[in-house]
Amino acid sequence: MLKHIVLWKLKEKPDGAARAAVALELKRRLEALKGLIPDVVDLKVGFDFRSPSPSYEVCLDSLFKDAQGLESYQKHPEHLKVSAYVKEVTSDRASVDYVDDAILGG
Repeated sequence: MLKHIVLWKLKEKPDGAARAAVALELKRRLEALKGLIPDVVDLKVGFDFRSPSPSYEVCLDSLFKDAQGLESYQKHPEHLKVSAYVKEVTSDRASVDYVDDAILGG
């Protein structure tokens, strides 16, 4: 299994809305992808409980069977729609992809 984790910082005043409302909308849109894209095995979105966060504020924790599943997800039209929104409301991004040995039983 492959873990895909992405962290974002929200813009100071993302799209004119309150930060909390934007974070919740981002969560809603991202979590909806689990039901729309077959390659997503699992997908969760969480928020840093420290507000304002000294680091990243929103975390996507997703799981795919393999690198091909992740690549298919990233090219999927529904993901691209959400990605456009993410770019509008975030100022910084970090990510990591790794094989999860615990899931593999190793």
